[in-house]
Amino acid sequence: MTAPLSDHLSRALEAPGEPPLRPLSPVPAELLRSLSAPPRPAAHLRVVHHVAVELADWVQSRYPDLTVDRDAVLFGASTHDVGKALHPEELVGPGSMHEEAGRDLLLDRGFQPALARFAATHASWDGPAATIEELPVSTADKVWKDKRVPHLEDRLVRALASATGREPWEEYLALDDSLVRLGADAGRRLAFQSAFPVRP
Repeated sequence: MTAPLSDHLSRALEAPGEPPLRPLSPVPAELLRSLSAPPRPAAHLRVVHHVAVELADWVQSRYPDLTVDRDAVLFGASTHDVGKALHPEELVGPGSMHEEAGRDLLLDRGFQPALARFAATHASWDGPAATIEELPVSTADKVWKDKRVPHLEDRLVRALASATGREPWEEYLALDDSLVRLGADAGRRLAFQSAFPVRP
């Protein structure tokens, strides 16, 4: 007998996972519960959040004088695909309708535009207005499965080099080391995500 879907959602948000995964913070987790979010996208948000924590910690350690809103990065990672609860067809196929829908959903739920924006911007890192907070969210959304996107990484390297005055090649080597390390557990994160049903 299979577990009720609410149990699947609870496990997606809270089960220890292998490798061990951080639970989502209470606000995004409660939002997903209130939406009766599909378990697999909830698991996806959790693994991206986990990688974003690692990436944010790396940025904070390497660039202690750089002002990055860490809480915003982690909220963005935890909610970037929330619009897929409204566009379930994009759970199994391509599409970008979930991006603006996710932003609007968060705004309707009372979240500030500075937090809601990540749902709409996580796939548009090449825009001229991409911020130092948006780039790590977009990067975490790729590297969780060990996908490397050179153009995205170049944008992040340029932003870090510009903020610190260091040479871009130096920042690239440091970022590359970090992303290789983060990518090492991609297979187990994919297995964790795939263990949950796509639809509620």
